[in-house]
Amino acid sequence: MSKSKVLFTKNITPESLVNIYKELGKELSGKVAVKVHSGEPGGKNFLKPEFMKELVDYVHGTVVECNTAYPGRRMESKEHWKAIQEHGFTNLFKVDIMDEEGELELPIKDSKHLKVNYVGSHLANYDSLLILSHFKGHQMGGFGGALKNTSIGIASSKGKLHIHTAGNADKPDGFFNTPQDAFLESMAEAASSIVDYRKDNIVFINVMRDISIDCDCNSCPKDPEMKDIGILASLDPVALDQACVDLVYKSDDQGKASLIHRMEEKHGIHTVEEAARVGVGSREYELIDIE
Repeated sequence: MSKSKVLFTKNITPESLVNIYKELGKELSGKVAVKVHSGEPGGKNFLKPEFMKELVDYVHGTVVECNTAYPGRRMESKEHWKAIQEHGFTNLFKVDIMDEEGELELPIKDSKHLKVNYVGSHLANYDSLLILSHFKGHQMGGFGGALKNTSIGIASSKGKLHIHTAGNADKPDGFFNTPQDAFLESMAEAASSIVDYRKDNIVFINVMRDISIDCDCNSCPKDPEMKDIGILASLDPVALDQACVDLVYKSDDQGKASLIHRMEEKHGIHTVEEAARVGVGSREYELIDIE
């Protein structure tokens, strides 16, 4: 089996973001949804709209989000829209909260936990997906990159709870008390349903900057402790996240210690392992420097 190609540039600029997309050689067709993390108010590490504007414009995309499953400004559409506006997205883009009008059920073929994935109903309005992710740590998943943004990111509010509880949303306190590996495996299963749904019409880009140990869903995240690394892109989200994890371990920056501790403490690599097992992609990759 040939290795998946992962492109890399250390340049983190709007121009290099467009360039790495072009270098993939995959032109997304039709109506393009650009899935980003709009950032919980109070946080500051999320990818800024000005940074991604050239790329979103290039693909003629609509920036998309879904509501959260935890208390905060992004749990319900009314306040979520205000947060998106405050962070500057509506000034530059068409924006869509995809579960504002309900959800869509996607089947999951190979599962230990989830039979279906609940996603924003507006997903059906798009022909292609550009998963633009901020790679960083995560207080529950160990790290967040392409697989998290594809699974939990596209899940509706109900779907996020479904994933976090490994299909046991009616279990008291299940959001925080689900066995860790079951949660990670559920993320991988949910990601598989998105990849199956749009098959060859998905591109994945991870931006490794402002690499806090906390997610952009945190309203008071820790400051980044390690230096920026670069931008990576692939048609394979498993290879992409694996490459990002490997770059963290290979970094000569001593600030990586906290992030590695967070990833290992939460067994974050298991999401990648399980996503590979269920056929989302391959952990074997060729890293190609496009500089």
